[in-house]
Amino acid sequence: MPEFVSPPLVLIAAAVLGYLLGSIPFGVLLARLFGLGDLRKVGSGNIGATNVLRTGNKPAAAATLLLDGGKGAVAVLIARAVAAEDAAQIAGFAAFLGHCFPVWLGFRGGKGVATFLGLWLALSWPLGLACCATWLATALIARISSLSALVATAASVLWALVFGYGAGVVLALALAALVFWRHADNIARLRAGTEPRIGER
Repeated sequence: MPEFVSPPLVLIAAAVLGYLLGSIPFGVLLARLFGLGDLRKVGSGNIGATNVLRTGNKPAAAATLLLDGGKGAVAVLIARAVAAEDAAQIAGFAAFLGHCFPVWLGFRGGKGVATFLGLWLALSWPLGLACCATWLATALIARISSLSALVATAASVLWALVFGYGAGVVLALALAALVFWRHADNIARLRAGTEPRIGER
């Protein structure tokens, strides 16, 4: 079983580290680097990989996906290396919050799906792979990114139990709730049948 023994100051440090890493707006930075303009004025205005893809630049979208996932994973791995599993979970959760509410962008960030997948791959790679596979399978069937995110995050609670990471169930529930909240507009469009498919602008 994972250990949860980190002192309060270590947990605070893990939260700060995770938040600062998570708040790096890679989508915005890469859009500028690739000459795509202000990503917040493109498509949905979101700063994640799906919106970068709407610019038509697949390399930039792929890089955004990897870096947004990577910052969640790095936050977890650093915290786990210097403390215990509780610090790793807090760092991952804080990285997710940092992506959704980055201080550098007036707390207006993305929806956190790539960061969600990255932090789970670092916390429990079987669980993370299961979430990635769930996202991919849903995307291949429905071709809707938001639906894939909702299904994958909801399934994460089940996967935590299936793969014996019971200590992560509360985290999975909290992250899933936040992802659903951040996708409120997408859910409304899904219900109306107007949610765009992957690759549509």
